[in-house]
Amino acid sequence: MSEPTAPRGRVLPLTPVHAAPRLRADAVRNRARLLEAAARLAAEHGAANLTMEAVAAAASVGKGTVSRRFGDRNGLLLALLDHQEKRLQEAFITGPPPLGPGADPVRRLLAFGPAVMRHEHAHRDLYLAADPGPDRRFTVPARRVRIAHLTTLLRQATGDADADVLAHTLLASLDIALVHHLTTRMGMPPARVEAGWADLVTRLTAR
Repeated sequence: MSEPTAPRGRVLPLTPVHAAPRLRADAVRNRARLLEAAARLAAEHGAANLTMEAVAAAASVGKGTVSRRFGDRNGLLLALLDHQEKRLQEAFITGPPPLGPGADPVRRLLAFGPAVMRHEHAHRDLYLAADPGPDRRFTVPARRVRIAHLTTLLRQATGDADADVLAHTLLASLDIALVHHLTTRMGMPPARVEAGWADLVTRLTAR
């Protein structure tokens, strides 16, 4: 059964929903130059300290140029995450099983949680800094892709369960701020958090 998240082989971007779908060649080059400056600053000073003014100065442009391209600081951070998010989406939409197609839905669900946690841990600084506010958290394209993916697998695995609600419940347990709190402030080993995901999926899909 094909995934409704995106046409086969196509990955939906993490960039803000209001972003223009296509850019002129010069705009693409300018955007790449701004992102290169932003990535360099984030690596040197931490994503939490990244500002629109600093990126503008590093790229030798006005702050208005950065604002027109990305909207606000959160939009800039989301753009930085775009490439990494595409790699994660490719893994669960078209990659090899058990994360990608070819495995049964329960096995794919079991693989999804650890894949997300490990991916976000590898880019934790950016994900924490780019965490959108409550008014935008549930409309970020990448989140909608994950929800659609989980909903499909849950419908296949559970039949008559409310897959839409369960998908949001499952994804909430992978929240980057929550996982960061559990593994740092509460001292839980990542393996324990991943085991918790497996236990939750197993209980939800038990017939």
